[in-house]
Amino acid sequence: MSIYVGNLSYEVTQDDLNSVFAEHGTVKRVQLPTDRETGRPRGFAFVEMGTEAEETAAIDALDGAEWMGRDLKVNKAKPKEDRGGSFGGGDRRGGGGGGYNRSRY
Repeated sequence: MSIYVGNLSYEVTQDDLNSVFAEHGTVKRVQLPTDRETGRPRGFAFVEMGTEAEETAAIDALDGAEWMGRDLKVNKAKPKEDRGGSFGGGDRRGGGGGGYNRSRY
């Protein structure tokens, strides 16, 4: 299980997060998603701790705490929800595209 960390400063780095969460236990992994177009952090992260007890301690200590000028939102991460495939808007009729179609020429 991992921890969701929201309302982060756009200046935050993975090292910053690692050092803050390390105060509450062993940090196994930090994911700091970035915007595809700008490359800057998106304002949230996911942190995996060594044990459930360490996760709980980090959540209790950091949720609502002010850090880098922002009030953090820290809680257990929810499982990623299924968004229904890659057909934008959930259209499941399939379809395809591209390729050579002899009947059109």
